[in-house]
Amino acid sequence: MEVEYVTLVCDDVPNDVVLVDPGIRVLDIAQVVRRLTGLSLWRSKVLVDQAPALILAGVPEEAAELALTALRQVGALAEIQQRPGPLFPGSAA
Repeated sequence: MEVEYVTLVCDDVPNDVVLVDPGIRVLDIAQVVRRLTGLSLWRSKVLVDQAPALILAGVPEEAAELALTALRQVGALAEIQQRPGPLFPGSAA
């Protein structure tokens, strides 16, 4: 049996948006999180209170930048983390 490996090339690396610190305007941050995620306001506030928290997972870079800007405009400390690409057998780690 012959094994064939395929390398996938992806132009857009998935990104995660992480809320590091909500600052003092927790309700304003929760409203932004609600708008970004579609969660209820109550669940958004719970997520904000659990900071550091993953707000968006696996989004394109452009969407991550927009979310980061929206969070920072209301005083939150947030960051974008790139997800590592998949490791395939035989690829360099």
